[in-house]
Amino acid sequence: MITPLCRTACVVCCALVVSCARHEAPAPASSAAAPSAVRYESHIAAGDRLPTGITPDNPLHSDPQAPKAGAVLFTAMNCDGCHGADGSGWVGPNLADGRWRYGGADAEVFSSIYYGRPKGMPAFGGALGPTGVWNIVAYLKSLPVPANEATESWEQ
Repeated sequence: MITPLCRTACVVCCALVVSCARHEAPAPASSAAAPSAVRYESHIAAGDRLPTGITPDNPLHSDPQAPKAGAVLFTAMNCDGCHGADGSGWVGPNLADGRWRYGGADAEVFSSIYYGRPKGMPAFGGALGPTGVWNIVAYLKSLPVPANEATESWEQ
């Protein structure tokens, strides 16, 4: 037979376990001011590091060295493995033709690289940080648009 003291101890233990399960650790002070990162089902993060949220504003839009640094990062991070050596597309979409699935403004391209996109594009913000991603954006924006786009229009 269970004594009242034993029953009370069991109830207290169960209450402690339930309350501990609901406890969430506070966010680190360094990321408290940043908005949360974009999250969606099957989110893939490069290097298993999800980026913290930021508000994109291109600080390198007038830096002539940014495209060169971006080209180095494009190769170093194996972007060319999916998007081709010159960004012309392979397994991933063409990044040089001026057509963007999620928007072609600097901030939109930044968001695609920084946070990733569903079905294949990893989030590189945690691995590169904002400056690295802005360098890649500058590189992509510097690529010449090809004169002949075979898939531009099916109409004659």
